[in-house]
Amino acid sequence: MSVKDALREQRIETPSWAYANSGTRFKVFAQQGVPRTPYEKIDDAAVVHRLTGVAPTVALHIPWDRVEDYGKLASYARDRGVALGAINSNVFQDDDYKLGSVCHPDPAVRRKAIGHLLECVDIMDATGSRDLKLWFADGLNYPGQDNLRARQDRLAEALQEVYDRLGDQRMLLEYKLFEPAFYTTDVPDWGTAYAHCLQLGEKAQVVIDTGHHAPGTNIEFIVSFLLRANKLGAFDFNSRFYADDDLMVGAADPFQLFRIMHEIVLADALTPAAGIAFMLDQCHNLEPKIPAIIRSVLNVQEATAKALLVDHEALNNAQQAGDVLGANAALMDAYNTDVRPLLKELREEMGLDPDPMAAYARSGYAEQIVRERVGGEAAGWGA
Repeated sequence: MSVKDALREQRIETPSWAYANSGTRFKVFAQQGVPRTPYEKIDDAAVVHRLTGVAPTVALHIPWDRVEDYGKLASYARDRGVALGAINSNVFQDDDYKLGSVCHPDPAVRRKAIGHLLECVDIMDATGSRDLKLWFADGLNYPGQDNLRARQDRLAEALQEVYDRLGDQRMLLEYKLFEPAFYTTDVPDWGTAYAHCLQLGEKAQVVIDTGHHAPGTNIEFIVSFLLRANKLGAFDFNSRFYADDDLMVGAADPFQLFRIMHEIVLADALTPAAGIAFMLDQCHNLEPKIPAIIRSVLNVQEATAKALLVDHEALNNAQQAGDVLGANAALMDAYNTDVRPLLKELREEMGLDPDPMAAYARSGYAEQIVRERVGGEAAGWGA
């Protein structure tokens, strides 16, 4: 497959919550024209897909995107040229979850959390979504606060019940080093997530959020390991400078993003048929929402294009010969290539504007939604 063909088939899912008012734990700066309903979020996602050509699905977050009729919402999305993607659960915002959700010592709280996860599977049935994405804020702030092993037992039991409810669908388990718990987190790393998914079965796979690691972590090694084990289900793309900053993907370390995509290309796992969901998970606080998402999609495209340009024959020959500098040069030559002309040419071939950012600025859509989205309550959360 040619570089252009591979890029043409690439798919990047955008998150509904990134179109709404979102930000840091300290402050959310509200913006004009943000969506008020899940339907308006889909409108914005459709604009991103029309301009980029590679973002045909939008992930939902429940209860932030709760509606009375999910079949109607799915139909609305199809009419606008997109589809509903992963269903993200939320077991971290209710007061009941102060000491955890599925790992909570109180069986009643655990039952409430599991009930929500099962509700999300019901929603998947209605929307046609393939993926249930799970992230748990569960953890401890102090030694002795709870029994570490018992919490893992509770987690395993909850995951098993939800797994057993799945149809022709997948469970994607996310991990996070810390926050909001600071002594220990119940799913703190890829190894913990992998162990639980391995025990559950083939429909359980790991999500790598690129912002959820300690500084200096070799994320591409994790990517390579999980690909080899057939347990990499999805990415949540973002960037961080310190912790989980949820900045635009590629903003902090574009070379890391390239290295990650290089492992994906090596494993022939770029196409949708490979089963890996490439998703954005970002909270745009200072920058305007839709342009930030477009820029994020373009950043992933650029990193992917560079990864596709690696001379694998030269790389392999250098590796086999023990030529350390030659092998490194094969990667660096691809990374240092300016792929923007290639991507502009590809977009023109796809019938798109070669510069999606400029096309959005000219479209007048930003001004339109500011005029039209007056009154009601903007979607998002405060801080």
